[in-house]
Amino acid sequence: MAGMRGVNPRQMQQAMKKMGIKQSNIDNVIEVIIRTKDKEIVITNAEVVCVDMQGNKNYQISGTEETRAAGYISTSTAGAVSFSGEDIELVMSQSGCDRDKAVAALTACDGQPAEAILKIITG
Repeated sequence: MAGMRGVNPRQMQQAMKKMGIKQSNIDNVIEVIIRTKDKEIVITNAEVVCVDMQGNKNYQISGTEETRAAGYISTSTAGAVSFSGEDIELVMSQSGCDRDKAVAALTACDGQPAEAILKIITG
């Protein structure tokens, strides 16, 4: 904004405080995931700032963006495949298996939880 040039950062902080606006950094963020019905937007190397305006929190996120299909996520750098926590939990709870077996079944079934459950149950 053209009118904000030359504003002292300290004065800006004081003005924000008077208006009831608090700003804080969130440390040690590994990644931020925004899930929609059909995709995930994953932001790595994320810097996250929380702006609290009279009880309403807003988050500002910057970093490297990657879009992934919903359901399961391929991590090309590691060559491994990981699945959503919900899918893994579902397979574990419905088949009574441990996490490793659930992930193995999901991998074998292209990330389809129902098929993975049947694969474990039927042996």
